[in-house]
Amino acid sequence: MIPRYTLPEMGDIWTDASKYEGWKRVEVACMRAWARRDVGSDAAADEVERNADVRPERIREIEDEVRHDMIAFVSSLSEQVGGQAAGYLHYGLTSSDVLDTALGLQLKAAGALLLSELSALIEAVGRRAVEHKDTVMMGRTHGVHAEPTTLGLKLALWYEELLRARRRLEEGIAEVAVGKISGATGTYAQVPPDIEVEVCESLGLTPAPISSQIVGRDRHAAFLAALAHVGCLLEKFSFEIRGLQRTEVGELEEPFRKGQKGSSAMPHKRNPIVTERISGMARLLRGNLLAAMENVSLWHERDISHSSVERVILPDSTIILHYMLRRMTAVIADMRVHARRMRENMDLTGGAIYSQRVLLALVAAGMARDDAYGVVQGAAMESLETGITFRELIARDEDVARSLDAESLDRCFDPGEQLGHVDAVFQRLGLI
Repeated sequence: MIPRYTLPEMGDIWTDASKYEGWKRVEVACMRAWARRDVGSDAAADEVERNADVRPERIREIEDEVRHDMIAFVSSLSEQVGGQAAGYLHYGLTSSDVLDTALGLQLKAAGALLLSELSALIEAVGRRAVEHKDTVMMGRTHGVHAEPTTLGLKLALWYEELLRARRRLEEGIAEVAVGKISGATGTYAQVPPDIEVEVCESLGLTPAPISSQIVGRDRHAAFLAALAHVGCLLEKFSFEIRGLQRTEVGELEEPFRKGQKGSSAMPHKRNPIVTERISGMARLLRGNLLAAMENVSLWHERDISHSSVERVILPDSTIILHYMLRRMTAVIADMRVHARRMRENMDLTGGAIYSQRVLLALVAAGMARDDAYGVVQGAAMESLETGITFRELIARDEDVARSLDAESLDRCFDPGEQLGHVDAVFQRLGLI
């Protein structure tokens, strides 16, 4: 991922140096497990752990010659220690024992960062939902004014969606936080299963119950599916904020910092650049998910067609989502809410948004539903065409006047009558 979108905490996990340190941790853990079975020694493991430094430049030099990254890595460590330490380094292992187990460490660490950022976003959304629980605004379906809602309800829905996303992310991390020390075809021909269990436990990973030469790539596809799902939600939120920031709507606005400029040509512009960026990045996550799904099918016990793909999509996807979550949290925390504009927009239809309330009141007063629907729809359509308010037109209708007194009609046009159960929703979510 380019530096522009790489935050340091996540970027550090995916450096070459960090990758090789993970490989070294696996190698040393295996040496210690062997030593407890009188193969090699703890002294040899200590020698590698303390005196064999990870040297990315040297590893690349050797790889340029041998054309194999794991051999280059082992050779780089071996030339620094020699003797028994070098002899029992990589003992009984195949490359993927180290690669996949260390990858599990990286993905677990990356997942922990993502969970932390996601939890921060959930907290920010929940806080703003409570803050705007009673901020009345227009609800829209098909992009058209429907019935009143509140900004708090909109955000509470996002809150609950993010809770589900966090559960899926936790499950996705569990899928990939695994290791395998099972040999070239997964048969434990050179390393007994109990060493795998011991090594994985020492590293904080779950041993894969069964593997071929590699851990099954359905696990990594599931992990990226969880990331893409979070990305889809962030895109959904971005769409909404961008839509409500349009000049002719003007109800929400992403933060615009002091000194920020919106356009090189038009000084008046305050563009929703962060939410637009998040929408674009969600596309990358979905594309990377497709590549991860393609990686599931490999020849026999393993080929390396997945390897080159993973070197891109796993770092990039975690880096992208980490950035998206951080930025979305900042947007939510400081998002500007234009409550007065929300109320102004509610009046654009002259009260037609209360048509269902009038319809039900007429039915409750004894009018046949089809007759009531015709009266209400007729008044609503006339209001839209003439500019006379729906409230005025419906009050003029003789059938309505016979069915509803002025007080009953007034209640139909009170948004509070429609929003009396908002607290119940918040209580369900544990927000109040």
